[in-house]
Amino acid sequence: MQIKGISTAITLIRSNRRSLAAEIMPDGSVIVRAPQKMQTHDIQRFLSEKASIIEFHVQKRLAQNQQLAALPPFSQADIRNMAHRAAEIIPQRVAYYANIIGVTYGRITIRNQKTRWGSCTAEGNLNFNCLLMEAPPEVLDSVIVHELCHRLYANHGKQFYEAVYKSFPDYDRCNQWLKQNGNLLIRRMESGLS
Repeated sequence: MQIKGISTAITLIRSNRRSLAAEIMPDGSVIVRAPQKMQTHDIQRFLSEKASIIEFHVQKRLAQNQQLAALPPFSQADIRNMAHRAAEIIPQRVAYYANIIGVTYGRITIRNQKTRWGSCTAEGNLNFNCLLMEAPPEVLDSVIVHELCHRLYANHGKQFYEAVYKSFPDYDRCNQWLKQNGNLLIRRMESGLS
C-alpha cells in the first residue's frame, strides 16, 4: 500500500481488533493494524489524514538508524560497567530525593531492561535501568523522582504529577530527552547482546 506523503512501504495487517493503528518499525517501514471488516478506503483516508505525522516518525526512525550505525553497540563489559556505576550512584541519588519527597523505600535493583527506565513495587522496592548511566545526570534524577513519587501515589494522576513537579520542576524536559534518545540507548544495548 502506498500513500501520498509517506515515503516508505506500508503493510496492512487485519485482525479482530477494534481500532486502527500505525506502527513505525525499526527499519522505518510502517505496519498498519486494522479491524478485519474495515473498508480499505477508510484505512487509506486515515493514513492520508495522518501522513505528515507518520512521515515525521518515519524520518525520525531513519535518522536514529543512521545515528545507531555511527555508534558502536554496548559490549557486555560496557553494560557491566554501567551496572557497577549505577549501583554506586543511584542509591545516593535515591536517598537524597527520598528525603526531599518525604518517603521511604525498600531494596534498589539495577537491571539492563529493554522497556523500562525504572519501576516501583507495592512494597517500595525500586528498579532502575543501568542505561541511565549514559543519560545526563538530571535525566537520571527525573526517573528517580518519578519512581519515588509512586511511594505517594500508585498511579499517574494529577496528584502524582504535582508531587513530581514540586520535587523536580524540570521533569518535562528530562522526560522529553528520554523519549528522544532512550530508544537509541536501548537499541545499542540490544545490538551488543545479539
